[in-house]
Amino acid sequence: MTTHAWILLALYSVVLLLLAIPTGRYIAQVMEGRLRFAGRIEGALYRLCGIKADVEMGWLNYALAILLFSGLGVLAVYALQRLQLWLPMNPQALANVTPDSSFNTAIAFVTNTNWQGYSGEQTMSYLTQMLGLAVQNFFSAATGIVVVIALIRGFARHTAQSIGNAWVDLTRVTLWILLPISFIYGLFLVQQGVVQNFDAYKDVQTLEIVKYQEPKLGPDGQPLKDAKGESVMEDKTTDKQTLAMGPVASQESIKMLGTNGGGFFNANSAHPYENPTALTNFIQMLSIFLIPAGLCFTFGRMVQDKRQGWTIFVAMALLFVVGAIAAMHYEQQGNPQLAALGVDQAMSATQAGGNMEGKETRFGIADSGLFATITTDASCGAVNAMHDSFTPLGGMVPLVNMQLGEVVFGGVGSGLYGMLVFALLTVFIAGLMIGRTPEYLGKKIEAHEMKMTSIAILVTPLLVLFGAAVAVMTDAGRAGVANPAAHGFSEILYAFTSAANNNGSAFAGLSANTPFYNLMLAIAMWFGRFGVIVPVLAIAGSLAAKKRIAVTGGTMPTHGALFIALLVGTVLLVGLLNYVPALALGPVIEHLVLWK
Repeated sequence: MTTHAWILLALYSVVLLLLAIPTGRYIAQVMEGRLRFAGRIEGALYRLCGIKADVEMGWLNYALAILLFSGLGVLAVYALQRLQLWLPMNPQALANVTPDSSFNTAIAFVTNTNWQGYSGEQTMSYLTQMLGLAVQNFFSAATGIVVVIALIRGFARHTAQSIGNAWVDLTRVTLWILLPISFIYGLFLVQQGVVQNFDAYKDVQTLEIVKYQEPKLGPDGQPLKDAKGESVMEDKTTDKQTLAMGPVASQESIKMLGTNGGGFFNANSAHPYENPTALTNFIQMLSIFLIPAGLCFTFGRMVQDKRQGWTIFVAMALLFVVGAIAAMHYEQQGNPQLAALGVDQAMSATQAGGNMEGKETRFGIADSGLFATITTDASCGAVNAMHDSFTPLGGMVPLVNMQLGEVVFGGVGSGLYGMLVFALLTVFIAGLMIGRTPEYLGKKIEAHEMKMTSIAILVTPLLVLFGAAVAVMTDAGRAGVANPAAHGFSEILYAFTSAANNNGSAFAGLSANTPFYNLMLAIAMWFGRFGVIVPVLAIAGSLAAKKRIAVTGGTMPTHGALFIALLVGTVLLVGLLNYVPALALGPVIEHLVLWK
């Protein structure tokens, strides 16, 4: 790693910690209803919507409310895409989106995955971007946060039959956490140069004449073929370029803050209209982890034991730092295949400069490697580089980050409740080792909690491995692969890993905007999200009903270095072992072939 990479990682870690502590304190105040000025505004909204704010829900009603809320969101986003040609705020007269792509996108944005099999500026109208995608950026993020708050209440309460009111929690998260921070963040992005307007796309004259080729069309409008059956190409030149416009900054802020990741533009955060400066790049990386890191300290405050929050934070931070160092290190390596071409000077230069393929030159290797680690540790999926162009082991880092269940800070809410599920498994395993009934935060962990924990941990590996297996066995799945052998398999594995773990980033060499992938990935996204949320809420309800047990001399401490080591070990062993054979067939064998 270079000196710049070490300084960048250290600076990022320090600034994140300094911001996460007050953020966690503020989230706790909001969710406990301790904001003085909030009562009247919230009360008016509850009366308008017919919500009984003082009536709390059991875990099942809470889960049904979340499922209903998300299901209505899917219908709304789907309808907007299918009708956008006839709706206002479509200056480019973009066509209605196809049914399979609309279905996939609706599921993606409601589940906080934000997978995009299309180019945003060429597919979605301004109305669809704002009323559909940006709105779900808020709501899907709020859903993740309220679920983890419900789980925290399960630990904090005792002999209780409720875990909160889902509608009140969703209102508070959206109104007092996501909206105000996103508004300020959006103003900052506009000041830095991010586009925010409703203008039609601009045609501008380029400084140089661009030469290109395109298929020659016959009288019937179809491409002409030569004697060999190949397309007849004709030379073209142009001095014009179309610049896409739109309300970008308002979507960009919540895209990062809510760990959504779906870009207004196809190039995502590598596009200068989304990420114009080195400062915006650094702030975007900070904003991805801000709420997930802050929630660790919210957890400590709400269970009235700050040591617990610090324990979870340190465990996450250790895994993050190791991944970041690995990604930046492997991307700093050159491509040894250049030596086989006899390009000794190029080989030397590449080894010194690292792998710049797929990198945005404004940011370079260290910033791109760190961004890739952060966005896949969180369930964000925003990218400022092409992950498909990373070295085999450099690209394996974001893949492994997702396969761990994205519990290394993770998505807003989803990362913490995923890590707490692993914490339950950790105390259960430790209890078996010492012959004692496992306890966590004064609650006995019994058969029901372990059944729900098993479901929450195993549902995503099943979706990933089954989906990837179906894709490689069927013609429709293999048709999307542009790269042969191990790398093509890595692209398929990455797609299903990203979908089931609600990340949304891609090894974009896979042509995934097909009916097969749109359907398969939508299934993985939906069950990857709610197949975890429902068991987590069941655990919350069960824990809330339990009595709190007094700490004794035989109680295993769930804070400190020993528990951190046990927790990290459990995440690595249980979370990653499912994928070792698949990783061996993909990035591992590709690395061995590259360096043979």
